Amino acid sequence: MKRMDASLVILLALTAIALVVALARDPQLVLRGFQSTGRLLGGVWIELILGFVLAGLLDVLIPAPVLSRWMGGEQLGRGIVVGWAAGLIMPGGPYLVFPVVANLFRSGAAPGPLIALLTAKTLVSPVRMLTYEAPLLGWPLTLARLIPGVLLPPALGWLGQWLYTLFARR
Repeated sequence: MKRMDASLVILLALTAIALVVALARDPQLVLRGFQSTGRLLGGVWIELILGFVLAGLLDVLIPAPVLSRWMGGEQLGRGIVVGWAAGLIMPGGPYLVFPVVANLFRSGAAPGPLIALLTAKTLVSPVRMLTYEAPLLGWPLTLARLIPGVLLPPALGWLGQWLYTLFARR
């Protein structure tokens, strides 16, 4: 049986509180909340499944020594560059990225490269830039946001690695 961690307890508590508040305000809110949940799940279930399938496939396709060599802590600089590049080119949203990153972490990837990957993925999205930002905001603002967004992930990877080491000691 899976041990309940703090995030699961917090999620259960918040859900229970929201359910009690909705029931107290109007029992119909609970039904509308479940309908809203169904609409949300209907819009993302494919991405969720694909994210977990990709994470599982990467788990069996990337041998631990290869992962350690490319994203492990032994050569942290190279790992951060690999994470940074992967985050810049990886397609998909959070439903794909977070299962993959969680699996990489469990498989031995160091925190710094994963932080660089997540930061690059979050800050820079070519699809978002070309379809929303540039047409709506113009190229000067898009580039002014893009350039720091591209340069920041390695610095956050190093800082995040240091902070993780500090927090993990406690």
